[in-house]
Amino acid sequence: MMQMQWLGKDAEPKRRRFWELPLGVWSLLAVGAGALLGTVAPSVGEGMKILGDVFLNMVQMVVIPLVFPLIVLGISRMESVKKVGRIAGKAILYFEVVTTLILLLAVTLAKLLGVGKGAPVGGADPSQLSKLSSGVDFIGLILHAVPKNIFAAFGEGNLLATITFAVFIGIGMAALGDRVQRVEEFLDGIAQIMFKVVGYVVRFAPFGILGFISYDVAHYGFGKLGTLLGFIAAVYAGLAIILGVIFPIIAAVFRVPYFPLLKAIGGLAGIAFVTRSSEAVLAPLLQRLEGFGLRRSTTSFVVPLGYSFNTDGSVLYQAVALVFIANAYGLATDLPSLLLMVGVLVILSKGMAGVASGSIVVLLAAGNTLGLPPQGVALLLGVDFIVDMARTAVNVVGNSLAAAVVDGSELKAEQRRGAAVAAETPADAHVLEAATAAAGSER
Repeated sequence: MMQMQWLGKDAEPKRRRFWELPLGVWSLLAVGAGALLGTVAPSVGEGMKILGDVFLNMVQMVVIPLVFPLIVLGISRMESVKKVGRIAGKAILYFEVVTTLILLLAVTLAKLLGVGKGAPVGGADPSQLSKLSSGVDFIGLILHAVPKNIFAAFGEGNLLATITFAVFIGIGMAALGDRVQRVEEFLDGIAQIMFKVVGYVVRFAPFGILGFISYDVAHYGFGKLGTLLGFIAAVYAGLAIILGVIFPIIAAVFRVPYFPLLKAIGGLAGIAFVTRSSEAVLAPLLQRLEGFGLRRSTTSFVVPLGYSFNTDGSVLYQAVALVFIANAYGLATDLPSLLLMVGVLVILSKGMAGVASGSIVVLLAAGNTLGLPPQGVALLLGVDFIVDMARTAVNVVGNSLAAAVVDGSELKAEQRRGAAVAAETPADAHVLEAATAAAGSER
């Protein structure tokens, strides 16, 4: 009897202390505490923004030092420069096809729901747009991606420039081979150190979440939610369709285990949701994807590239917003007009990289191109933080899926090439044996 009691006592699971709760639980507690603080004490809530800013600074501190060596190592270890071009080509083709599909979904959904009809356009304040660029500078985008001073680009956190420089360094190292083995080992050590640092930084996520939620609730409040509830609902419905229908179909076509992938990165998507920053999870996302089974050489290239050119959630928001503005001002939303919106956004959405308040700037530029009044964009600024959270989380999931699709495609291509080589080898041997036998008979 005493032995049974001892076994039962020993078998009891050890209870966690409250400070040992999972990061996801702490993040949820931070959301609740932030919302409460922002509502009860708005002045204190606005002051808590410093916690969010400190967390984002910590994240941005590790992004470039991690992404740069990963891209360099990934490219230097590829068997040829052709593979780099092939991965880039597949990624860009995927980005274009998927974002175009999402834009068509967005304008169709917004048209069917009639978003913007009867919206209170008189309350819009266009002066809020005065500090934003009125268009997308594609020449500036190209110059932004090709830095004249790489150290300045590193200091600015210029991800596009970092990718460009890392690609050249990786190709150079691949050409030199074993002569740069020590450099490769050094960069690999830097990457491992930065992965460890990322683990430390992520532990501060609940504090950042507390700061952002407190500030958002205190600063923006919920006053405009009622008048723009239809727009918010349309955006969230579209994003839900992306996550629940479009992404699973893409995953099924390319045989990617979508729901296990979603489970692996779900916590990071949640952090991106509340911080409204995809950069906040870039470094740990690369680590999670590698743990999920994707190859580092693919993820370290496709995901940072997708952060600039594959913003699935953002393009849906922009398309719904354009239809909203057109309906609010009684402008045409027939089929040619909707297709024109899609065409304009396909081009302009690729110019978001390196632009402050990128989604709003692209929306403003698209509105100007289509002849829509800027007051409509100003009207949506009041609820931008609400939709920004969801579209940022979808961007993270979309880029994770893109990396999985490209990596799976590359793996299958390599398997086919290996099978082709294996199939040719016996045939060559058979031909050689026949030739040898024929030569022997001639003698």
